[in-house]
Amino acid sequence: MELHYKQYGEEGTPLIILHGLLGASGNWHTLSRNVFSKQFRVFALDQRNHGESPHHERLDYPAMAEDLREFMDQHGLHTAHVMGHSMGGKTAMRFALDHPDRVERLIVVDMAPKAYRPHHLTLIDAMLEMHPERYDSRSEIDEVLAARVKSWPIRQFLLKNLTYDTEKGLYYWKNNLKAVRENYQHIISGLSLDGQFRRPTLFVRGERSGYVQSEDVAQIWRGFPNAQVVTIERANHWVHADAPQPFASSVMDFLTKPEEEAMGR
Repeated sequence: MELHYKQYGEEGTPLIILHGLLGASGNWHTLSRNVFSKQFRVFALDQRNHGESPHHERLDYPAMAEDLREFMDQHGLHTAHVMGHSMGGKTAMRFALDHPDRVERLIVVDMAPKAYRPHHLTLIDAMLEMHPERYDSRSEIDEVLAARVKSWPIRQFLLKNLTYDTEKGLYYWKNNLKAVRENYQHIISGLSLDGQFRRPTLFVRGERSGYVQSEDVAQIWRGFPNAQVVTIERANHWVHADAPQPFASSVMDFLTKPEEEAMGR
């Protein structure tokens, strides 16, 4: 599978960034352009069934990790730093466990390797059931979506998946919602921690997010024994959007410090 991507910067160690569920590479545009590309060659990817990347009936972590391996091979990247948020964090973990020799340093943003409850289903079903092709404007679509999704910030996040076909004169969801819905149990499932990734690893969690609890750290260390866990104050699950400066500082500090200092514990 040939994933769509955006590149920022031409020099430095490659840094590959993987977005979360219902997200896309554009979620990382500002930090990639303004911060990370100053020292790294950044590749922000659209994972399968998201953004501009191809659609496929399969959507699970072994498949998405294999997509990442193919991307690196296609672009001549033998090794890279890999960072993933939420679903992208699990893809990054799976890839690091399967191909530890291809990852220089690993960053996982607000995600543990455990299984999660199915709390996205109301959002996915709201998108599937509204049929944007029936409406004439983004504001009208937003108004209809508001009946099911009350939070304005969450609706704006979801509406980033909306695009317009100029030839047909229709709006449509560009992500493959059918595949997301049918594979949702795979997305929220836990990772099998077969093997370990022993290189420097950073887990970044939001103080106001419940995704990474204190009791999850022992499981993290089983698979990633040299991991350190950093908490960003006043941040929810979208840590990089809620607190971009503290988040970016934590990431850059981790990526640029000597290896022995980047090792956790």
